Amino acid sequence: MQRLIAIIACLVGLVACDKHDPILSGTRIAIFDTGDVTVASQQITDIPTAAFTYDNASCPYTQDLSNIIWDGDRRVFTGFPTADTVQFSPRPVCDGAYLYAGLTTGEVVKINPKTRQIKWISDVFRPSNLTGGASLTDIIVPVVPYGKSVYAGGLGDAFCRLSAATGDQQWCVGIGVGVPFVIAGNYAFVVATDGNLYAVALADGTVYWRSPVRSSVAPTYSDGVITVGDEKFDVANGNLKK
Repeated sequence: MQRLIAIIACLVGLVACDKHDPILSGTRIAIFDTGDVTVASQQITDIPTAAFTYDNASCPYTQDLSNIIWDGDRRVFTGFPTADTVQFSPRPVCDGAYLYAGLTTGEVVKINPKTRQIKWISDVFRPSNLTGGASLTDIIVPVVPYGKSVYAGGLGDAFCRLSAATGDQQWCVGIGVGVPFVIAGNYAFVVATDGNLYAVALADGTVYWRSPVRSSVAPTYSDGVITVGDEKFDVANGNLKK
C-alpha cells in the first residue's frame, strides 16, 4: 500500500521525484556526466591575424576504414577494425619524421612510418561513451599538429589538445567534431555536432563563446571574421554579422 501511494505521489509531482527515488531513500546521482560545456562568455581581445594553414598534400601515406595505414602496399600500422563506423576518407598527417592518424576507434596514434614504431596512442573521446554513451567514436577529421601540441576531435564528444611528445591530454572539451576545424592565433574555432560554433582557447581549453550555426560545415577565418556556410561571425564575441 505504501509503495502504491509513493508511485502515485511521484506521478503527481514529477519534479519532486526527479532526483529522489520514491521507493529507495536517498538522492539519485547520474552515472554518466551530462556533457555540458561551460561557456565563459568572454570576449577575444587578441584578434588573430590569420588562420594557421598546414600543407599535407605531399604526405604519401594512406589509411583505410579498418584502421590500417599503408606506405604503398607496405603496412606501417595495423589498428583494430570497428563494427560500426561512418563512411569517410581518412588521411594521415605527416609532421617531420612522424605521422599522426585519427582512428575509427577514437584514438590518435603517432607513428614513425619508416621503422613502424608506435610513439604513442591517445584516447580522444568522452570516457562514458564506452559504457553507455555514443556508439561511434570515429575521428573523421584530420588532426592538426601546431607547435608542440596536436589538436584532434571526433564523434566521441571530445575535442582535445595532446602533447606532441607524449600524447598526454593537456585538456579536452566535451564537444563532438565531425567537420575540420580551424586554428587562428591562440584559438581553435570548431563547428560541433550539436550545431554550434565554439571558440576554444588553445592554452587551457576555455570556451570563450558559443554560437548556433545553420550549416554543419568546416569554418574558415579571415580578417576577424569566421565564416560557416553563408553565415559570418565576429571573432571577438561570436555575434552573427548582419
